[in-house]
Amino acid sequence: MTGPSFVTLPYLLIRHELRLLASLWLWTVRRTHGAVAGGSVFGYARGQGAMMFGFAFVCVVESVMMSVLLRGRPAVHHVVLVLDVYTVLFVVGLHAASVVRPHVLDPAAGTLRIRRAVHVDVRIPLERIASVRRELRTTHAPADGELDLAVGSQTSVTVELAEPVAHVSFFGRRREVRVVRCHADDPGALVRAVEQAREGYAVP
Repeated sequence: MTGPSFVTLPYLLIRHELRLLASLWLWTVRRTHGAVAGGSVFGYARGQGAMMFGFAFVCVVESVMMSVLLRGRPAVHHVVLVLDVYTVLFVVGLHAASVVRPHVLDPAAGTLRIRRAVHVDVRIPLERIASVRRELRTTHAPADGELDLAVGSQTSVTVELAEPVAHVSFFGRRREVRVVRCHADDPGALVRAVEQAREGYAVP
């Protein structure tokens, strides 16, 4: 499948940046994206928080050091400063997106929504779920029909499907997946909630 055209690529990048900024706002006002009445949300960002803020701290230190090194070249200093500030916002925005865009179980609609920040959003009809289980994995070899959404290099929940669902990548590539692995801060609670919700949608 071909990649994105030169026309769609700027649109995808701008949309991505706007979603990050929106996530920062939602994080600031303590709101959750995609939560529904009667549904449940399951976070997955706890395992990456320290790493992301550590990376942001390194970027801040680098910015200070570059300011000292470039103090005699104000034009270059201003450009580098803008890039450094953008990098810090980008890193914090990625974490904010993971916090405000959790996995969502909506029993009324019969869907399980698996997400990772602003990059992945897969809606799985409950009737297509053949099994769901806790399964801690720290290695994920690429395989056809499998989608691995690791957080902190690990997944803790495996969802196997009786029928495939479509996954559309950031650049618009579409593929069918039958196994979805994701991480949850409380994988047991996610598995129990899905099992209870799918009782009325269980595959015979």
